[in-house]
Amino acid sequence: MKRKFSAADSQTMLGGAMVLTMSIALVKIIGLVYKLPLANAITVEGMGYFHSAYEIYLPILAIAIAGLPIAVSRMVSQRYSTGRFHDVRAIRHVARRLYWFTGGVGTLLIILLAYPYAYYSSSGGLESLPAIFAIAPTVFFCCAMAAYRGYYEGMRNMVPTAASQVIEALCKLVIGLALAILVMRIGQNEFAAHGTVFGRAADCIDTANSMLYPWAAAAAIMGITLGSIFGLIYLWARFRKHGDGITPEQLRLSPPPERKRKLLREMFVMAIPMVISSSILNLTNFIDAFIVQRQLRTLLLNHPETIENIYGAAFASAGTLPENRAIYIWGVYSIAMTFRTLIPTVIAALGVSSLPVIAAAWEQRRRDTIQHTINTVLRMTMMIALPAGFGMAVLARPIMELFYGRNNPGMYVHAAPILVIFGIFTALMALSMPVVNILQGIGRMDIPVKTLIAGMFVKIGVNYFLVRNPYINIAGAAVGTVLFFIVVVGINLFMLLRVTKTKVKINSVLIKPLFCACLSAATAWLMSSLAARLLPGMLDSTRMVLLGQIVLATGFAAAVYGISMLFTRAVGEEDLQMLPGGKKIAKVLAKFKLLG
Repeated sequence: MKRKFSAADSQTMLGGAMVLTMSIALVKIIGLVYKLPLANAITVEGMGYFHSAYEIYLPILAIAIAGLPIAVSRMVSQRYSTGRFHDVRAIRHVARRLYWFTGGVGTLLIILLAYPYAYYSSSGGLESLPAIFAIAPTVFFCCAMAAYRGYYEGMRNMVPTAASQVIEALCKLVIGLALAILVMRIGQNEFAAHGTVFGRAADCIDTANSMLYPWAAAAAIMGITLGSIFGLIYLWARFRKHGDGITPEQLRLSPPPERKRKLLREMFVMAIPMVISSSILNLTNFIDAFIVQRQLRTLLLNHPETIENIYGAAFASAGTLPENRAIYIWGVYSIAMTFRTLIPTVIAALGVSSLPVIAAAWEQRRRDTIQHTINTVLRMTMMIALPAGFGMAVLARPIMELFYGRNNPGMYVHAAPILVIFGIFTALMALSMPVVNILQGIGRMDIPVKTLIAGMFVKIGVNYFLVRNPYINIAGAAVGTVLFFIVVVGINLFMLLRVTKTKVKINSVLIKPLFCACLSAATAWLMSSLAARLLPGMLDSTRMVLLGQIVLATGFAAAVYGISMLFTRAVGEEDLQMLPGGKKIAKVLAKFKLLG
């Protein structure tokens, strides 16, 4: 009953990647729709509290999940490909029980660490506590979802993961945004009527808003928590109704299952390196956020005039109180980070989808499949991330002004340069997770651990010295992030190619996409500059001018990129088959010899 690995698995990987990519893209769009009005409602200061809660939540979530979805996916894929269906079912039971335990411990850990984190990260202020407490239960429900997702992904069914992610995002948008706006309106109405905010006196509207922002951020995060609950309900209901697709006949012919204790031990052995690497990565971000915020407060104490010259207009337009200026600057960086993660998060679907394919191929010693899959993942990453990143860098200023210019005038001036840095290196950042996933698929989970340790020291050290420079300040955090990825991705990729003995097809993976991406970026810059001069005379609204500028630049850049990719024969038939009607398109292009 051993399942043979076929060439069609490569297309299965791309099909699964397409499902996840589409869902993640939708989730990111929903996230933007959520965060943009949220940032306008609670301002950059409120977003600072919002992201402060995330800085403690993300590392603990990573430790609680601890690489187990990857371990579950890999174990399920290996057993499924060799016909051990009883083991597949047993793995699900073991993972489910384990996740309930780790999720509960993770939630409790956030609650216990909330006070010391809030106190020391904000020099004695506890304003981020409501948001931290609101996000704590999310760890429990996310861990429960991870058991289902890892199981389905190991069987190469990406639909449940995709659907649950969209459900989470929609709940966050509808419930979280509504609650945040409701809290702000209730508090502002109370201040207008009685001069108080939730029973506490406020001397002016700026003070009243400053008192409201922590609670509005907590209300917004409640949408995230409720989204994780509804996502879990969907996965549970789907499994109850449809099961996992394993037939009674497959179970009858399957060998007897291994002992659950043995499966649990194997799961831990696989997960421990990923636990360590995830812990290092998120601990790095945690320490880094702590250091950056402390360094910003030191800057405001030691170089107040320089910081005032740089951010004075932004502080004034946002009504930021002197004691909240550090959290405002941190909020500016956090908003740029929202855009920085867009493309890498979408590209991560390639890694998730490739892992079970790589794991099964490695189990069966299919070196040709491994080499083909690695080249496909690298090429697809470059094809998507290079033009998207360069475009984001070129259009950073109008993007930030369009989304944040109305209610946060002046802020976009400082966020745009950070986004330029991130945009230029988006492709490098996007490679991070797919490369790690492939290493995990071949059982080399130890390599990312070592590279993350090296990257951790680089990032923390660079940020410590650059952020304290008053003329660099928060831009130093962006530089530290880029150098971190250069170290981590560079070493991981080198080791992956060395271990798998894979030869990268440089021309199709890098040179052609890079050339076409540069052409599209130049087109975007040219059209953006032209639109910025012509559209103000045609349109009355500044927002419409900015939107037209971005749409025209993006449209022409995409057209140039697509045409140049065809004429350089950088697109293959396999790529087009991912698209609806791709086979017909491929036949037409093949007639004109435009396929690589």
